[in-house]
Amino acid sequence: MTIATEEYRKPALPIARFTFDRWSLAVALIAALVLVPLGIVFSSLFQADDAVWQHLADTVLLEVLRNTVWLSLGVVLGTGLIGVSLAWLVAANDFPGRKLFDWALMLPMAIPTYVTAFVAIGLLDYSGPIQSIFRAWFGGGFWFPPIRSRGGVILVFTLTLYPYVYLLARNAFLTQGRRALEAAQTLGHNRTRGFFKVALPMAKPWVAGGLALVLMETLADFGAVAIFNYDTFTTLIYKSWFGFFSLSTASQLASILVLVVLAFLVLEQSLTFRSRYTRVDRGGIQGDRVALSPVKKWLSFAYALTILSISFLIPVVQLLLWSAQAIGRDLGSRYFDFLSHSLFLGGMAALMTVACTLVLVYAERLHHSQPIRMCVRIATLGYALPGSVLAVGIFIPLAWFDNWVADYFNNTTFLQGSLMVVLVAYLIRFLAVAHQPIESAIKRMSPNLDESARSLGCSGLGLLKRVYLPIMRGGLMSGLVLVFVDVMKEMPITLMTRPFGWDTLAIRIFEMTSEGEWVRAALPAMVLVLAGLIPVYLLMRDPEKRF
Repeated sequence: MTIATEEYRKPALPIARFTFDRWSLAVALIAALVLVPLGIVFSSLFQADDAVWQHLADTVLLEVLRNTVWLSLGVVLGTGLIGVSLAWLVAANDFPGRKLFDWALMLPMAIPTYVTAFVAIGLLDYSGPIQSIFRAWFGGGFWFPPIRSRGGVILVFTLTLYPYVYLLARNAFLTQGRRALEAAQTLGHNRTRGFFKVALPMAKPWVAGGLALVLMETLADFGAVAIFNYDTFTTLIYKSWFGFFSLSTASQLASILVLVVLAFLVLEQSLTFRSRYTRVDRGGIQGDRVALSPVKKWLSFAYALTILSISFLIPVVQLLLWSAQAIGRDLGSRYFDFLSHSLFLGGMAALMTVACTLVLVYAERLHHSQPIRMCVRIATLGYALPGSVLAVGIFIPLAWFDNWVADYFNNTTFLQGSLMVVLVAYLIRFLAVAHQPIESAIKRMSPNLDESARSLGCSGLGLLKRVYLPIMRGGLMSGLVLVFVDVMKEMPITLMTRPFGWDTLAIRIFEMTSEGEWVRAALPAMVLVLAGLIPVYLLMRDPEKRF
């Protein structure tokens, strides 16, 4: 059972004296690679373009602030309500189809938010099939809530992102022992009140962690809000760069967005800082699920099926129908260019990211020193940065260096408009994605293994190649797959930094949805959904130990 206590602390690993070697240098360089775009973005706060800022303040800035705040609040509340309620329903109650819903409720993670967005608009807009059916049944004056609204945007984000909260909250509820609820019952609480008084407070760190992920994904999103024409900071950064041609203004807006993200992360940490959590028994509520009454059983089934249907089943069926229509006219050589570009960028970024992550975790294993640990934490901050922020922060220093080289050697620029900019931005953003499975793999290895290998004369790079890599193969493959799929779905970095004509599946979706061509956007979207099912499968493979 997991309970809160003020005194418990995990024993700290011994801190070794810092020694500088090639591994330490590599870790420092990777950390510096993350700090450079952050420093560039923050430095722009003092280089304001008054004319552009005045225009933004007079036109859209206030609306953007309001939209961002309402979107964040609505999505956090919506995902918290749906994710926690489904997690408790599946973890603590027995109803028809519970084992199926246990893993199926994770499937919406496979659909990018911008794909759900254009499917929702295509289905629910005034000219869509659903409104057309209702008008045929009830007459032309039938009122239907508009999907192109703040509520529609919040609904799409909520249905796509609730699995982040569901996964973590479900794990928390499963690891809670029976004694907690039994203690609540001895105090006169029924199971419903026991949930609010005991189970939910004990699960607060996990729920807060899931909501923090949801918030970062919401603030970082560009594709879905662009499809809805719902202006937020990410769309304003894009318009400032490519509409007003003011990279400095885009950088200043990016710095404000980073400050907002960091503020929310600090708030999330402060909510769980004072409490410590430890297991005091090995029991879990999974063996003591509540047998609901017949009415509650079928209500629970209907609730879970409704969420699964509108968040995954209906969008996928609609994508399949549209894809069947689009195959005849879109499945040509150009489409295979989109696919090959996506595969190439995903593969290259995955290899680069996993290689750098391997350096980080191996250096941390060799040196139990505080500077190395600090550099590793800095290096994995990139996932908290929105893609549009990274695009700005990477492009500015590379453009400056490129122009300096061109002026000095009287040559043309060679970095701007190259794949190097895109790949570096991918590397910074997705280091944290690869770090988690690879770090978990290396931490499962006993320290005695290192001592045995060194006694046989194997150390340094040889130790990594001969001992670590074969044992860590599963973690490395997981890291490769996760980064590959995330890069395939990434839109703002690719859109803002790609070379001219280097379009991917995500860019194809953006272009088609910008023109309202839902059918032609369905085929590349279906490919991304199929790719997104891979990491979901990895999570489902060991359902009781996924976190």
